[in-house]
Amino acid sequence: MSTSIAPRADALGAPAPVLSVHPVVLPVPGRPVDLQVRVSAPTTGTDLPVILLSHGHGPSNHLSSLHGYAPLADYWAAHGFAVIQPTHLTSRTVSHLIAHVPDWWRSRAEDMSHILDHLDMIEHAVPQLAGRIDHAKVAVAGHSLGGFTAALLLGAGLTDPATGNLVHLLEPRIKAGALLAPPGRGGDAYNGPMAKQWPIIGAIDFSTMTTPALVVAGDKDDPRHFTDIGPSWHADPYTLAPSPKTLLTVFDAEHGLGGIAGYDAAETTDENPQRVAAVVHLTAAYLYAQLHPGSTTWQTASQTLTTSPHPIGHITTK
Repeated sequence: MSTSIAPRADALGAPAPVLSVHPVVLPVPGRPVDLQVRVSAPTTGTDLPVILLSHGHGPSNHLSSLHGYAPLADYWAAHGFAVIQPTHLTSRTVSHLIAHVPDWWRSRAEDMSHILDHLDMIEHAVPQLAGRIDHAKVAVAGHSLGGFTAALLLGAGLTDPATGNLVHLLEPRIKAGALLAPPGRGGDAYNGPMAKQWPIIGAIDFSTMTTPALVVAGDKDDPRHFTDIGPSWHADPYTLAPSPKTLLTVFDAEHGLGGIAGYDAAETTDENPQRVAAVVHLTAAYLYAQLHPGSTTWQTASQTLTTSPHPIGHITTK
């Protein structure tokens, strides 16, 4: 089923003021540095569902850390989520402290499981959140390399190029996900100039990614440094994973999807506030509906708006 999408009135209600606390420091035995996270949440409300937000690996010094992705975190928090953003070991903000990170891909996924293991500690560190988080309603979202991390947590398998071992890092406490401009498949399609430097990206297998997920892909997101098959590569987590899955194809969007990594970020090649507003709204509506069975937020947000002269994209489901 395909549906054209345009911005519409907010299906999630009026935004609330947001509190944001950082860094919340979680000690992790064996990790080269402590795990630092930012926590953002509405100032009111209880039973808040959680979104774990995994940053990408762009050229900026701070967007790939707990300091990035404010357009996503601010909107999601204002509309009823507790958003937790870790600084992964791949971040430039900690690279000067770490000579080498073996199995960095594994550590990124493990960061999210460690956060879920210590939600009580996070609530204690942010007293305004005490007793307000619903530990049973958890989603994961990630952009670019963060989408790769999210896919692993949602059930995608991976054959470690260093050992040949099949690895599964499914996190059963995560009930849904949103993959924003994620990497696609490996194999013969993984033939770009960067493929040899990042063999782990091409080692993923989406056939076991059974958790419900929304994949967001820009139809102008050219991944030629990894593959020559074009923007459709970023839709592979939808195409190759089992249902239930949803694909939002964003018209004229490049890798930044209009600028989700940060406000006025210089690295955004397709800056478009309307596009960002639509992406953050649709992802919020999808994740809320997945975590609250019976909710109509996604149905409302994604219904056809045939009267719009400029739809931002279309949705396909399976």
